[in-house]
Amino acid sequence: MSIPSDPIMLMSLINTQLRDKYPSFDELIFANMWDKETVLDKLKNAGYGYSEEKNQFVKIN
Repeated sequence: MSIPSDPIMLMSLINTQLRDKYPSFDELIFANMWDKETVLDKLKNAGYGYSEEKNQFVKIN
């Protein structure tokens, strides 16, 4: 699966996958063969960060 170019679509896809299929962000990254830093940078630039506690991306202040 390729990384969506729109960061909001990417966040939605990742959060859905984390909720339904993957117990951690690292497992999702590994399973999809994505570059972790690319995904994190794209979401950070859109104002989102990963919460391990919630196992999802959330809006950062």
